[in-house]
Amino acid sequence: EVQLVESGGGLVQAGGSLRLSCAASGFTFDDYEIGWFRQAPGEAREGVSCINNSDGSTYYEDSVKGRFTISSDNAKSTVYLQMNSLKPEDTAAYYCAARLLYHHDEPPLLNPYEYDYWGQGTQVAVDS
Repeated sequence: EVQLVESGGGLVQAGGSLRLSCAASGFTFDDYEIGWFRQAPGEAREGVSCINNSDGSTYYEDSVKGRFTISSDNAKSTVYLQMNSLKPEDTAAYYCAARLLYHHDEPPLLNPYEYDYWGQGTQVAVDS
């Protein structure tokens, strides 16, 4: 059974940091791209960052570049999202998702409709 389990969310003051984790099981981790998405109330789900577990390449949405860092521990089948300099507009439910790679060096893709498996999400709230 495929599972993606997020953890690490919480309430933090603006300027603070959080580290989200996404623990994966039930599929061959190295064959997938893992993406982080977020959804604020009344808003569409948007891509934040993704990492290709085959070649290690990463991608960031413009609003988080320089503040967020995605990393992967393939031995633990876990992806992390280190979030620094948090802003109130980062407040959202954060989800990780997995997308099968058909070629190891595929370009990154943050279209949520292209992802096959999803976690249940973890809430991040940034207080101004």
